Amino acid sequence: MVTEERPGEGLVRVRLDLAYEGTEFSGWARQPGRRTVQGELESAIPTVLRMHGETVELTVAGRTDAGVHARGQVAHVDLPLEVFEACGEERLLRRLAGRLPWDVRVWRVSRAAAGFDARFSAVWRRYAYRVCDQEAGVDPLMRRHVLWHDRPLDVDRMNEAASALRGEHDFAAYCKRREGATTIRELLDLRWEREASTGFAVAAVRADAFCHNMVRALVGAMLAVGGGQREVSFPGEVLAAGVRDSRVHVVRPHGLTLEEVGYPADSALALRAAEARRVRSLSLQP
Repeated sequence: MVTEERPGEGLVRVRLDLAYEGTEFSGWARQPGRRTVQGELESAIPTVLRMHGETVELTVAGRTDAGVHARGQVAHVDLPLEVFEACGEERLLRRLAGRLPWDVRVWRVSRAAAGFDARFSAVWRRYAYRVCDQEAGVDPLMRRHVLWHDRPLDVDRMNEAASALRGEHDFAAYCKRREGATTIRELLDLRWEREASTGFAVAAVRADAFCHNMVRALVGAMLAVGGGQREVSFPGEVLAAGVRDSRVHVVRPHGLTLEEVGYPADSALALRAAEARRVRSLSLQP
């Protein structure tokens, strides 16, 4: 169910800023018989608010896949105003800290601004993908968050390849299609850097939205370039072809972290949400 820009009568919209370690979750979205981040939160919130027999439903900025982590995830939930005010933001935060499992943390609870929708009001999402190409492999303490690549990577070549991917495109070649969903996205930033403290190659990927498997497929195509198996032009050629390419390896999820979600000024939240609900088509090119 998609929530509207405004909560129903007698309800208040509450924003949750949260993080989770995705290894032991089957992704964000609630699934019968599986442990998910949404499921843990939707179980914990009514319990700590003593909403006996009642349920809640969260809307999230970006649904992450199984094994993907989040440092800057954002969600909202509509709660009875009387119940929320009786508890208060600080007490709700403390209660959630005591009730949630170790691998989910809510860092901030706040009354959302008018027009706020965690999903549709967002203007961009930023992910990081971390890769270790050191011969000895990954530090065991970081093994759940970093992919090991078994050959040296040329970051300059990968950044050159990334230039053909930035901008608004149909990313069908890099997405797992879903019925009725568009694959048109605007890739605002895609760049690789060497992390000074670890030597990891880290991709910063920011877009207005992402489709299923998009980041992991983009990273897979660029790793082939950085490792010398493919030419610099390869990722752009795949994008232009518009179909999935068996030469593109979708990398494993554990190297991927949702770092941050961006929102416009409070006065523009409702307008942004309305615009984001429209079916997208590619902008006309001159």
